[in-house]
Amino acid sequence: MDIKTASALRRLRLVSTPEAVSFLLLLTCSVLKRTTEFDAVFPMGLIHGLLFVLYVIFWADAWNRAKWSFGTAALYFVLSVLPTGGFFADRKLRRESEDAVIASRARKEGVVGA
Repeated sequence: MDIKTASALRRLRLVSTPEAVSFLLLLTCSVLKRTTEFDAVFPMGLIHGLLFVLYVIFWADAWNRAKWSFGTAALYFVLSVLPTGGFFADRKLRRESEDAVIASRARKEGVVGA
């Protein structure tokens, strides 16, 4: 894995958890708006919208650089629209990054002939 691919995966990881948190907060604000006088849906919606757009941009970049299959790319996109999906995306991306680093080190040391 080259440095640009690793950077693309890292950017996607860095935005996936805040995007998931903002989604949960937006849902909470929506419930509170309807049950109490508390109304923070508009600012939370702006924050979540920005994070979601960043996620989609970083997702497209990671898909292009990592050469994911359509199924893998679709999985990461579906995780972005589920309320807690960003947490699972972060975990899966972390494993993928760690596996790529291990494979890269093995190739450098001549353990794997790839």
